[in-house]
Amino acid sequence: MASVMEAMDASATQFAESVHTSIAAPTGLLGKLLEHVNGWSIFFTLLATAVVYDQVSYRINKANLAGDTWKIPFVGPFLESVNPEFEGYRRKWLSGSLSCVSVFHKFVVIASTRDMARKVFNSPAHVKPCVVDVAHKLLRPENWVFLDGKAHVEYRKGLNGLFTRQALETYLPGQQEVYREYFAQFLRITKANHDEPKPFVYQFRELMCAVSCRTFVGHYLSRDQVTRIADDFYHITAALELVNFPIIIPFTKTWYGKKAADKVLEAFSNCAAKSRLRMRQKGAEPDCIIDRWIVQMMESERYNERIAKGETVPQEEKPAILLRKFTDLEISMTVFTFLFASQDATSSACSWLLQLLADRPEMLQKVREEAHQLRPDPSQAVTMDMLENMPYTRACVKETLRYRPPVIMVPYIVKKSFYIAEGNYTAPKGSMIIPSTWLSLHDPDAYVDPDTYDPERWISGTAEEQGKNWLVFGTGPHYCLGQTYATMNLMLMLHMLAAEFEWRHQITASSEEIRVFATIFPMDDLLLSFKRRTDIA
Repeated sequence: MASVMEAMDASATQFAESVHTSIAAPTGLLGKLLEHVNGWSIFFTLLATAVVYDQVSYRINKANLAGDTWKIPFVGPFLESVNPEFEGYRRKWLSGSLSCVSVFHKFVVIASTRDMARKVFNSPAHVKPCVVDVAHKLLRPENWVFLDGKAHVEYRKGLNGLFTRQALETYLPGQQEVYREYFAQFLRITKANHDEPKPFVYQFRELMCAVSCRTFVGHYLSRDQVTRIADDFYHITAALELVNFPIIIPFTKTWYGKKAADKVLEAFSNCAAKSRLRMRQKGAEPDCIIDRWIVQMMESERYNERIAKGETVPQEEKPAILLRKFTDLEISMTVFTFLFASQDATSSACSWLLQLLADRPEMLQKVREEAHQLRPDPSQAVTMDMLENMPYTRACVKETLRYRPPVIMVPYIVKKSFYIAEGNYTAPKGSMIIPSTWLSLHDPDAYVDPDTYDPERWISGTAEEQGKNWLVFGTGPHYCLGQTYATMNLMLMLHMLAAEFEWRHQITASSEEIRVFATIFPMDDLLLSFKRRTDIA
């Protein structure tokens, strides 16, 4: 009798040969398929699949938008975006009211016209400001600018009191102090350069950083600290360019930007701590934004303590705005965003302002005549009443902001699918949508001959009536909180400089060309020289 093992041995059966044949056939076929498979073939197969997925995803998101039919696999127009050219942006804006690009993993929708831009600005339920991917790491994710809905509205309410007319007037003495110091420095720079023009864009970056720091944190920072912050902020701006690595890799722009941001936040936190100590001293008066903010917190704290004790507090003794206690870090993060919003924008605006007026001496003369009428003695302090009675100086500032808007686009992130009826398009969740300000501010239907610099349009023309087109400071719930401060600050700078100094601009072939570095600057970095006026007493 055969053993059990023999019974289980297929080779002992009469079907052995057929069994082996049935097994060998598929094995042979599979072997032929696999004999050409190796690491490279797997890699290229996966790569081809990823390329196809990337293109299909782009085409689905693109839908009916203006834009390239196909994208460069994965990177898209990354190399163009690393060194952006203004004309490239302009062509994109003119290609359609809604257009698109896709860079790395990010699909970007561009809203170019006034109506499309306003649609984005006024849709907080669907979008929120995002700056760029790395912004959360630099500005900190808990920063107030990333708050949404009611939380953002409540936080913003607490900041409104820092930019009232009364508050702005208390900042004026410190701003004038900084301007006088730097104007004297401009004279020394020119003298050292044998009275020849030299690039001044970087001096204006430091000047505007110093003015902002004096306004925001007063004398709690030394001049050396301000200079270091101005230098550091260059790295922060570079890290927050529209296209950059979304992760922080050592020795890249984002890495240097993060290190600089940490140092600035620490410096501002120290300023907040110093202000808390000073403002508790008897007779201390606020002369900067941090001081005023802490005074408002102290007033709110005293009011709440009285209420807690059961005291009936007269309505007139209730603070205009009741604030909670903010930590030094919260104050620091908020001031950091103020500086981020003002530093590059005002540096850009004052650069163009001085170039445009130097090249148009008849307009500069009108600014000087207005200055002399209001303040015949240039050593006299400038007051808020004076600034409010400078229609031509104001017109020059507003026309500069229109003609060369510092912020040409504002990145938003799409929180949930965002249908834009005017464009019959739905922006997908997670995509970036960027409203542009340029076309609205150069709209011939709103501004006659928009590519001509003409301050008179703000005095005798209809420019002031074009509120829907005036998107320099945005609109909607995230409009710029400091727009009055920014305008007054530029007016103060122009008024003081024109009253006492002459400046000469060396025109080059690239003076009118635009260089994009977060904001916009003259391509040749603005060649200027300065001297004191000799036609005043």
